Amino acid sequence: MTNPHRNAYMTDELEAIYEQTVSFVAKEVTPSGDQWEAEGKVPRAVLKKMGELGMLGLRVPEELGGLGMGMLASAVFSEALGSSTYAGFDVTVLVHTDMAGPHLVNSGTSDQHERWMPGVLSGDTILSIGVTEPDAGSDVAGIRTRAVRDGDGWRIDGRKTYITNAVYGDMTIVAAKTDPENQYGITMFLVPAGTEGFSVATKLDKHGWRCSDTAELVLDDVWVPDDQVLGTVHRGFYETMRNFQNERMVLVGMGVGAAQAALDLTSTYCQDRAAFGGRLFDLGAIRQRLAMDQAKVDAVRAAMYHAAWLGDQDRDNVREMSGVKAWGCEVVNEVMYDCLQFHGGIGYMSETTIERMTRDARILPIGGGATEVMLEEVAKRL
Repeated sequence: MTNPHRNAYMTDELEAIYEQTVSFVAKEVTPSGDQWEAEGKVPRAVLKKMGELGMLGLRVPEELGGLGMGMLASAVFSEALGSSTYAGFDVTVLVHTDMAGPHLVNSGTSDQHERWMPGVLSGDTILSIGVTEPDAGSDVAGIRTRAVRDGDGWRIDGRKTYITNAVYGDMTIVAAKTDPENQYGITMFLVPAGTEGFSVATKLDKHGWRCSDTAELVLDDVWVPDDQVLGTVHRGFYETMRNFQNERMVLVGMGVGAAQAALDLTSTYCQDRAAFGGRLFDLGAIRQRLAMDQAKVDAVRAAMYHAAWLGDQDRDNVREMSGVKAWGCEVVNEVMYDCLQFHGGIGYMSETTIERMTRDARILPIGGGATEVMLEEVAKRL
């Protein structure tokens, strides 16, 4: 794996996180990934091992048992996870640590932290985030799931879809409309698996990310007490927006890590592959296209780290992060296309690493804010 960290934002601590994570996935993930893909799940034992090593708490404040680090730590962590070549594993972890987890950290009460954070950090309580619905993806304000007051709690009805970690996970953070007069009147709720009326309607079958579990969820007259309201009633839309830049970033990060792994893999293949009396890498068309792909990945990585640094300085980074999410995820797919192309026929075979990685990458311009939505965020700030 090429060491990509030649930038001004890296510290010895961040380098150590990168190296530890790359070493972990090489030992614990990549050798078993094919089996997990077939089973459609990541073993809980692996997630708990990450918990034991402190890998699930990089962004959790020290007073809650974590390391209290910032966006740059998540950028490093997500990129290192991408080296696994199994993006389904990567997203299983990142949904827990960087997409769902921050909602509990940022909006939870001290009682909620005391109740839930130990399991979140150990890997005993795996989280999912339930915002997306059949008719509302990037348009969060368009959700139809409703929650109404009922005694000393709330009664929730609705459906969620494309929810990662919800089949085998332990708790979903559910967004529901609570103020029908305000399209932004959304509240977040902590809904543990097994709650009466809360069920997995379908375990979804996906084009890629096949070792991550993805659910369509039904909330049928689900009652939750007031102590499972997460954050301020009717303010969940704005609390959700607070984490969007981080969510976008880690998707770029895992894509950058995967693209780098694909380039390293393909460069080695092309230097070994006999063609036209020499090696495939001897052909200028191949060699230069790989070089251009490397330059693009380096540029995406640099832009991502800069946007993360802005966030860590408490500076508005919406334009920068939206831009790198839009462009970077398209670049990752361009790189995967080239890498599969240069593998020739074997690259089209389903048992090959590059075929799987190419499938896995296709979701990146869709998930966490589609490219078209991200470009509008940039355009509004021109």
